[in-house]
Amino acid sequence: MRVLVTGGNTVVPIDRVRCISNVFRGRTGANIALEAYQRGHHVHLLASDPDVIKPEIRAALPPDRWKLERYHTFDDLHEAMRRAIENDKVDVVIHSAAVSDYRVEGIFAADTGTHFHPETRTWEGRDGTPPRMADRSAGKVRSNEPEMWLRMVQNPKLIDLIRPCWHFSGILVKFKLEVGVDEHELLEIAERSRTHSAADLVVANTITGLTFIGPVGGKYERMSNRRELLTRLLATVEALAEERTGRKDAAS
Repeated sequence: MRVLVTGGNTVVPIDRVRCISNVFRGRTGANIALEAYQRGHHVHLLASDPDVIKPEIRAALPPDRWKLERYHTFDDLHEAMRRAIENDKVDVVIHSAAVSDYRVEGIFAADTGTHFHPETRTWEGRDGTPPRMADRSAGKVRSNEPEMWLRMVQNPKLIDLIRPCWHFSGILVKFKLEVGVDEHELLEIAERSRTHSAADLVVANTITGLTFIGPVGGKYERMSNRRELLTRLLATVEALAEERTGRKDAAS
């Protein structure tokens, strides 16, 4: 099978020298990609940090079955995924990248006479005038402002573009990370999320390490460690491929 895997984070540019990102480097995505390769599949890994795979391992992977492509921003990943899905006849998409939910659409400072009340969380202008914000967008934002405010707007969910916009009909695996939920809540959220994105499988996990894969045989299976996650996920994907085609060679 031809397997597309995403892993890592995306950066959100503030100006030409500053950005917002997250802590995820993409080790899980890289390990999934390597496991898929070891099982005989053609793998295309989109990674924000290729160094999560040791250089000597990368150098030993033959280009006829392995492709590593680096991305940085949301737009980079969006275009790389679209191109791979639409042009490369991908059979499986495993989307584990931690994609930025928001992008910066403006950088502002309080204009003269405008101030912010932390207690009431409101802006006020001088003598009852409307509050005003001054645009401070620049190639490099100056550092002499006492406060800077970012306007951030929501990015589209890349996972939700895969079926309707890029017309992918293969096996789709979604990752869903939650914080502050118990096992029951996690699985409820995961199943709703999977259905919403028309994914075949979802890997549901928490910051504390609770991890499930499902639905497998109509239920979610708890993973005891990362190694089990890799092998169980790929085995389940292969079984789905065989079930849909009726051919064992479809899973290789």
